[in-house]
Amino acid sequence: MFRALRILAASLPLLIPTAIAAQEVSNEVVKIGILTDMTGPFADFAGQGSVAAAELAIEDFGGSVLDKPVELISASHDLKPDIASAKAREWFDVDNVDMINDITGSSIALAVSKLAHERDKIAIVNSAAVTALTNEQCTPNTVHYAYDIYAIASTTTRSIVRNVGKNWFFLTQDTIGGKALEDTMTTFLLENGGEKVGTARHPLNAQDYSSFLLQAQNSKADVIALANSGTEFINAVKGASEFGLVQAGQKLAGTTVFITDIHALGLDAAQGTLAATAFYWDMDDATRAFAKRFYERMNKMPTMAQAGVYSSTKLYLEAVKAAGTDQADAVMAKMREIPVNDIFKNGHLRENGSFAHDMYLVQVKAPSESSGPWDYYKVLETVPADEAYQPLEKSSCPLIKK
Repeated sequence: MFRALRILAASLPLLIPTAIAAQEVSNEVVKIGILTDMTGPFADFAGQGSVAAAELAIEDFGGSVLDKPVELISASHDLKPDIASAKAREWFDVDNVDMINDITGSSIALAVSKLAHERDKIAIVNSAAVTALTNEQCTPNTVHYAYDIYAIASTTTRSIVRNVGKNWFFLTQDTIGGKALEDTMTTFLLENGGEKVGTARHPLNAQDYSSFLLQAQNSKADVIALANSGTEFINAVKGASEFGLVQAGQKLAGTTVFITDIHALGLDAAQGTLAATAFYWDMDDATRAFAKRFYERMNKMPTMAQAGVYSSTKLYLEAVKAAGTDQADAVMAKMREIPVNDIFKNGHLRENGSFAHDMYLVQVKAPSESSGPWDYYKVLETVPADEAYQPLEKSSCPLIKK
């Protein structure tokens, strides 16, 4: 009897942390929400594919963490900030969601980020580029994961100015995000000895780009930078192909470009386009293994945003496990400690909420260079994480220790 008591006493220190950890999972479930665009212009690069990516990450954990189930829910916000805010508030206040991921659209990402901070929950942004999330509107509860304006601009602009052309014309979505992207790229352009020769701004969800492309053609710019995304980028590239801009010697530089855009365009129209990306499915064994699983579910290859949802959901669950709780502060602290080298390379979460990782400058292949569907990119340059992302000393985030 005394021997049994001694064994029990010796085992108590091992049992207590597990019991405490189990008690620290709120409502006995770790709950994740995917807030995305299911039917609009961003649905192809985010949407249901982002839900599938999160499902794959949860499956990698066996569907549970800390012996508690992981539950996934999803909703579409139709690119309307009021709908997104209402859904996020309902999820946090009523449905006890611990973390919201994806969050397409810059204005929506800013609104949900603010709500997550107010409710002491976590927001992980993978489908918006606005750098305010990690600058003046940063919070200790927000992670900006797959890409941002600074990383896209720095990766795209520096190399193209050096190696392709110095005179640039911007075709820009007439929104806060579009203008911010143009402004950031212009800064890099001028710093590297380039010149901005003109700008044309189109409304959100524009269909006809003829007048804008004529301005670009008449500018005689070496490079036409397309500061837009989704169906806007696709329609602009189609128009540029019809006008023969590339055939005449001008180069197209996409900004927020997704592989699904190239698939929709076809290589005949998209060939030669230069772009920055955070992820390409055919980089190594890890990216190909993830892409194969994703393709089996979605019948297409994952975009960098969907890859970001997968990688960030995995990091979040790893942090919950390491913290022994789903409490936001503890999880965020662990996320900052865990290095990431999965389908994203040399990744680390910084003080301002920016997830810095390697970025890639790619060029769309000509049809003769492609081995078949989805073999679309040539990787021209790898930009290391600390070069691609904004230096912390330049960030206006008040969380950074000066």
